Amino acid sequence: MSDRTSESFRLATVSDTGHSWVLRRNCAVTPGQLAVVLGSLGVLSLLVAGFFWLQGAVLILPFAVLELLALMTAFLVHARHAADGEHIRLAGGRLVVEVESAGQVHRSEFPADWVRVASRRGHALVEVMAAGRSVQVGRYIRPDLRPLLAQEIQRALRQA
Repeated sequence: MSDRTSESFRLATVSDTGHSWVLRRNCAVTPGQLAVVLGSLGVLSLLVAGFFWLQGAVLILPFAVLELLALMTAFLVHARHAADGEHIRLAGGRLVVEVESAGQVHRSEFPADWVRVASRRGHALVEVMAAGRSVQVGRYIRPDLRPLLAQEIQRALRQA
């Protein structure tokens, strides 16, 4: 593909084999980094609670444990969705859409010639349709970029 073609795509990665869009959740902190921070806070909280328990305030330790359980629950909920994302590939006459949520990947494959792309006004997701099936994409990009995503997919489908 020419350099001019690849420059006209802002969200896609263009290669000789086709087009690819990787849309990921914006995570400033990885689950590993968050685990280290929360683990450090947990140890500190238990040390303070243990000190006061030794001083005779026996109810502080059970509340510290409850606090840590709530913190771990929040961490698990966050970590479960930290790797969520969407991967759209157009290659070999097929459009493949993979949506990952909570570790489960839902894959939809469409013949490129039959695909229609719909982008509604406002903050609606981009809908990819073909053969009576549809999938919505664009959850992990800003709402103002969703029409651009729809235009890029349509342009790539015309070029395929």
